[in-house]
This record gives sequence, structure tokens and C-alpha cells, in this order.
Amino acid sequence: MKQVLTMDDMPHWDREEDVVIIGAGFAGLAAAIEAHNAGASVVVIEKMRAAGGNSSISEGGIAAPKTEIQKRLGIEDSPDLMYDDMVKAGLGLNYPSLVRTVVDHAEEAFRWSAEYLGVEYIDRIDQFGGHSVPRCYAAAGVTGSTIIKRQVAKLQELGVPIRLRTRFERFVLDSSGTIAGIVAHEGYDHKDTHAGADVSIKVNRAVVLATGGFGSDVAFRSAQDPRLTADIDSTNTPYATAEALIETLRIQAMPVHLSHIQLGPWASPDEKGYGAGPRFADYTLFQYGLLVSPDTCERIVNELADRKIVADAILAIGRPCIGIADERALQQSGWAIDRALNKGVVKPFGTLSDLSSHYGLDEQALRSTVERFNSFVTQQSDTDFDKPIIEGAAPIAHPPYYAMRLWPKVHHTMGGVRIDEGARVIDLDGNAIPGLFAAGEAAGGVHGACRLGSCAITDCLVFGRIAGRSAATVGKSA
Repeated sequence: MKQVLTMDDMPHWDREEDVVIIGAGFAGLAAAIEAHNAGASVVVIEKMRAAGGNSSISEGGIAAPKTEIQKRLGIEDSPDLMYDDMVKAGLGLNYPSLVRTVVDHAEEAFRWSAEYLGVEYIDRIDQFGGHSVPRCYAAAGVTGSTIIKRQVAKLQELGVPIRLRTRFERFVLDSSGTIAGIVAHEGYDHKDTHAGADVSIKVNRAVVLATGGFGSDVAFRSAQDPRLTADIDSTNTPYATAEALIETLRIQAMPVHLSHIQLGPWASPDEKGYGAGPRFADYTLFQYGLLVSPDTCERIVNELADRKIVADAILAIGRPCIGIADERALQQSGWAIDRALNKGVVKPFGTLSDLSSHYGLDEQALRSTVERFNSFVTQQSDTDFDKPIIEGAAPIAHPPYYAMRLWPKVHHTMGGVRIDEGARVIDLDGNAIPGLFAAGEAAGGVHGACRLGSCAITDCLVFGRIAGRSAATVGKSA
């Protein structure tokens, strides 16, 4: 087993910085910006060849209450309502102070990204599963890379370096247990782990851990949840792994909720990774359509429930379920699905008979289910599953019909190291580890048992900014 490095192991330092940010995703880049603006010298290290990681391949959705768009549309929302929604989805396992911090600063973080970073958002608002009202916004292009590019551009403007292909290896502690520095591996190549060389960096103020989750680390995730073997696909990049988290646990950081691993219910077994299908499932199917069992052709869940509820319902069936919407639903949602259609993940059908035949469904049973669902839409009340009938919803009766197979994939790891509302990492004794902060998916406790859609970027920006400011002020007199 590795031993914790101390100052005795460091006869000299190769470099020196006030603040080192580990990870160049939403949280890490936000932390770097704020640490620089608080007067610290900053470097970001990132193990891959480009900034972004999972952040770049996300759909760029951010949730915030009491925004100008909501006010313009007459949508009543508040931080308290968003708090209640997050805690309900999290099954009450969320750390209250962390949720409170996210919801109270969500609107500010949203404005900061738009006004300070220059992120362009689509002029629309959506309501995803588990949210009581529409409060979810999508970056232009419906991709997280839109936000990452603006963060990288801001850091270039500020003169903050991002050291790519630099993988974090070890923390170095002084005699008091304070973070004194780190060891990283420059020239990292995932295809040739012997390439490159180690470099030591003395840290004058603090380190921010922003390494994301471990959704692609089969060994680590299956140790937390034995169901999540290599047979379960992931929406993450292949490099969302646990090595930095393990090193943080090695220095006695408190682990939180590591076994709470979110499965994306909108994923399809007919494509690898995140893919193109989720845009149809999340933005059109779940909002306006229905999800049925391939065995009974009956609905199995409130399609607008949170991700855990929907994923668990699909898994309980034991094989991929069928999601169905129609042309009117697609037009109402306003989202193009050309890529999913071209890949064959979403399929169009002229009739329900054709759809039934393709998926081997009982046509009469399916028609009965669709008719019952349509009656709920007409009467504005779902007496089977209490699905909210959102504005613009209409009976599924306007061909072509669109369908896809759904089977959950590992998407988000709610667990990580424990932090407080100042983003300080907490140790096994309940004390802050001096000189160490964490933000984003590397930190646990914010989302409890289940994260609501669009709340990850909110979490990353809110706690990333807090961590950066906090790290920059370590050791400075008031």
C-alpha cells in the first residue's frame, strides 16, 4: 500500500504556486477563475489532452430558480422550492447546508456564466423529472463544451495556465497535516503509462480537488455497487476514474455516499456511451410521451419522476423498455433529433401497428395503453402515476410515431469526499483538512441518493467558485 508523502520525502520542489486546481471541468475552471481574481497565482492540471472531460460531453444544462426568464414567463419558483425538490429526489440523504448553498447561489452562478463568462443560453426553459416547475436552461448547441470554451477563454485572458497531460499522483503533507504540495506526472499518456515524468509542486495556499466522478472506473464503482460490472455501460468518458479520490481518502478524507451511483434512464442499449438518444428521451419522450414494458405494453412509471425512480422502474422490468412520442410532441418540445434518427437509435413509424410489429409488442395492448394515457392528457390528470401534464402536452395521436429502447447506464456518482459549505474537505474526525478544498462531482453530500437533471452544473459552478475563493485566501490575514 502507498504511504502518505511528507516533507521528508521532498528534498526539493520543482515548481511553486499559491493554488493548484486538479481537474479542468466546470468546477475546476470556475475555481481557477475565482482563485486568480482573489489574488492568487494559480495553475490548473488536467490529465487528458484537452480541458473539459465529462463536462464537455454533457448537454450543458443548468438549473436555477427565480431567473429573469421565469419572471418573464410568469413561472413561480424559489430557492426553497428547488431545495425541496433536490432533497425529495435525494431521499433526504443530502447534506442540508450543501443543498442550501447550491440553491441560494444558483441564480447568481447562472448569471455569472452568462454575463461574466459570456456563455450563450438558448432562450427557453425546460422542466425535467423531479423538478416542480421549469427551471432548466441549456447552453447554446446543447453541449457543455459551450461553457467549457468560455471558461478556458476567460482563463487565457487572465493568464492562468492549464497544464494538460498532467496527472495528479500524490498529496504531500507537512508535520501538522496541512497540504504542502502535490506530485503530478507530466506527459501522461493513457496509452503509455510509462511516458513522461513526475514533477513536484509546492503549494503556498491550497489545493482544489475537482477531478469529477468515477463512473467509468469499473473496479471502484462495482466495489461500491456490485451490480455495476463491466456489463453496464457508462455515459462518461473512459477516463472518469477514481485514482484522485483514492489518494484523497488515503489522507483521511471522509467518504460520503460512494455507493449512490446514478443511472441515466434516458440511455439506449442501441448505442455506446451517452449517445444521441437521450436528447429525444429527456426533452420529448419523458415530457410528452409514455414509457411501456415490452412484456405487458403497460406504462411502468411517471415519466417525469426523478432519474432514480425511472431507472429503477426500467431495471425492474429486466430488459429494455420502449419509449413512445409522436410528431406533435416532437414539435412541441422544439428539439431536433436528426442525429438520433440517422443513427437508428430513435425510429419513426407511420402507425402504431408498425411500431408494435417492429418491437414485438401486443398491438391491442399498446393501443389500450396509449388511449388511456391520452385520456389523462385530455383531462389534465394522470390517475395512474400522477405525471404532471405540462403545458403544450397533447394526446399521442399524430404520426409519425417515434420510439426508442431505453436501458439505464452509469451516469453520475453522487458520492465523493465530504465538504462543508465553504468547500473545505472534512477528515474522518470531522475536522477540515488544512489547505484542501473540493467541488463538483468529486465532493459528496449535495445530491443524496439521486441528482436531479441540470443540477450538476449548478453544483459545479457554485462550489467551484466558493472553493477557488476559499483556496486563494488560505493563510492571508483578514
